[in-house]
Amino acid sequence: MIPSLDLIALVIFTFVQWRLTVIWLRRAGRHFTGRARTAARVAVFLFDILLIESYAVDFVSLLARRPVVGGRLAVLMGAASLFYLITASLVFALYTALQAVRKHFDAGVDPGRRRALHAVGNALVASPLAVMGYGALVERSNFRVREIDVPLAGLAPSLDGLRLLHLSDIHLSAFLSESELTRVIDAAIETRPHIALVTGDLISSPGDPLDACIRQLARLKTDAGTFGCMGNHERYAGVEEYTAAACARAGIAFLRGQARQLRFGDALVNLAGVDYQSLLRKEEYLLGAGRLVAPGALNILLSHNPDVFPVAARQGYNLLLAGHTHGGQVTVEILEQSINPARALTPFVYGLYRAGASAAYVTRGIGTIGIPARIGAPPEISVLRLRKA
Repeated sequence: MIPSLDLIALVIFTFVQWRLTVIWLRRAGRHFTGRARTAARVAVFLFDILLIESYAVDFVSLLARRPVVGGRLAVLMGAASLFYLITASLVFALYTALQAVRKHFDAGVDPGRRRALHAVGNALVASPLAVMGYGALVERSNFRVREIDVPLAGLAPSLDGLRLLHLSDIHLSAFLSESELTRVIDAAIETRPHIALVTGDLISSPGDPLDACIRQLARLKTDAGTFGCMGNHERYAGVEEYTAAACARAGIAFLRGQARQLRFGDALVNLAGVDYQSLLRKEEYLLGAGRLVAPGALNILLSHNPDVFPVAARQGYNLLLAGHTHGGQVTVEILEQSINPARALTPFVYGLYRAGASAAYVTRGIGTIGIPARIGAPPEISVLRLRKA
């Protein structure tokens, strides 16, 4: 079954590349002759073939819900093709709109103003490339600490002010180096948290440096330790068992349908974790997780997928911590509404949410997936301060 968002993207990308191919072939016919024209046309078709092969790797992986082709080169090619297709689609949309505007105004505008309008139009058409470049080169690695107060009803006095470090979606891979992750961990240590919590997606694909990610996470220093849950990419990469075992050796407890109780003064924190809850099987959300709730304790659930929040609230969890959405990764604000791909999957994209007496925090996470860029959704190192409501 093809997810609707992926199908829409495929249709858009196919149409845009078909139109661009027609434009390029026409220009090759006008500007070249003989062998040069033939070479130009062959180059256009070869580029299309390379683009189809590269995008197919990513698209088939999406359908299979796991990487179907390994290797760093395949990952780089897939990301490059997706980066190009998104940018080309934006450029083509602007170009088409501006062509309509130019036809309307050109006849009644003097040559000087016409040239100025054309210059502005050309700059506008080029803007998506500049924005995507900024997202890849600057915002992608603009790691910052974000501290959030989370008021909770009935919070025990001993837990008022408890600091929870929340990291998610690290995606240590071709697009996030260990040196960049070192910067993240250094900044996280400076926050002096009481508990460190990691909500999945340590890597992106098989062969990514999982051991290096675990080595960096083991550097975290807290009062009560570091705990985590599995993300979808641990499942796709087939490393859930290895991750749990390697993290345990490093002193990090991954909770897989399990709970761990931590005492702070006279109060108890019941920390529970579940493996990735698939968006395709919503009817199975948190099956059996209700038994992990401890009466009289502050119940915190770690789930990579934030869409389970309503179920978690009904089961009695006071706080859900999740990631998965990357805050949209590429998001645009229009009329105070956030527009991004993640909104097609879940209403819980980023920030603090409430359902009755329960709360959920969805972090933007650290790394990227698909394209190595963030726009309007910079990475974050989240620190949650619990407060009595």
